[in-house]
Amino acid sequence: MTEPILLTPGPLTTSAETKAAMLKDWGSWDGEFNALTASVCRDLVTIVHGRDDHVCVPLQGSGTFAVEAALGTLVPKGAKVLVPDNGSYCKRIVRILGYLAREAIVLPHGEQEPADPARIDAALTADAAITHVAQVHCETATGILNPLAQIATTVANHGRGLIVDAMSSYGALPIDARTIRFDALIAATGKCLEGVPGAGFVIARRVALERCGSHSYSLAMDLLDQWQYMQKTGQWRFTPPTHVIAALRAAIDQYHAQGGQPARLLRYAANCDALVSGMRSLGLKTFLPDALQAPIIVTFYAPPDPAYDFSEFYRRVRERGFILYPGKLTAVDTFRVGCIGAIGSDVMRQAVRAVAEVLREMGVRRLAHE
Repeated sequence: MTEPILLTPGPLTTSAETKAAMLKDWGSWDGEFNALTASVCRDLVTIVHGRDDHVCVPLQGSGTFAVEAALGTLVPKGAKVLVPDNGSYCKRIVRILGYLAREAIVLPHGEQEPADPARIDAALTADAAITHVAQVHCETATGILNPLAQIATTVANHGRGLIVDAMSSYGALPIDARTIRFDALIAATGKCLEGVPGAGFVIARRVALERCGSHSYSLAMDLLDQWQYMQKTGQWRFTPPTHVIAALRAAIDQYHAQGGQPARLLRYAANCDALVSGMRSLGLKTFLPDALQAPIIVTFYAPPDPAYDFSEFYRRVRERGFILYPGKLTAVDTFRVGCIGAIGSDVMRQAVRAVAEVLREMGVRRLAHE
């Protein structure tokens, strides 16, 4: 049986070469694996044009582990963090800060409203005690793209630290550490680099990381300790996800061979265009206007027809070879379709045909609100 295509924001469909890289077992303290880790870390910094003033700290676990580790390591106890909130992953940052006993100052935005640099500027002006801004670059709950470059300039002008959740943008959307100043940029292996899930990583400004010696509440989540140990020994402190890192090495090699970030963005944009135009031709509506839509994941309004049921819709589309994603909004009923992974626009058109067949089978005729 052919594996279904994952039209999700990660895990996602990977190439045969990436899968094959996991067929070898690695010794976690072996010199060959240490060299593999070092090469991956160098490339991860280079992808965002980081230089000697930036370092990469990998961490076992999902991307959320890396987000928590970055917040817990870089934000001192008693500090305040401004969180522009326009979606579920912003809210997750707020929740993490609560667990860390760091004060979160929430700057509410609508789910169809990008984070506003002017409002961030006003909030930082009004409260000198805010030490950091935690910004989600692409909010995966909706697919909205926040204006990172403008926000980074605003934060830098105030002399505050910027922590960026770039989970679903790193590797596909342009991020240049030479012009975008951040203390930490966080991503994961199973997203736009098209590796497999199991590790996150933080690209940190070296000077920002080096002054965080007493911040972390946790040994396992202490990024400074992880980085210092790796610098000293070349090894991970605790058992590493060896197969995940080997797969990432293969995925990065393919990423470079395919043309790097510009080529990855071009393919994802073509996927997004094929998906959106196809779904709209069926009568389905996107949650976001095109100007705010990142080519990573697209949120569609669920059909208001009483014959529509997401669980049944999901099951039938899966039988045709495509795995979709449920909606993550509270106010309206939606579903999401990812544009990323080792797939092209031909796959997106096939997925649209599968959706059309399923909606007809289910007797769903009313596809959008008037």
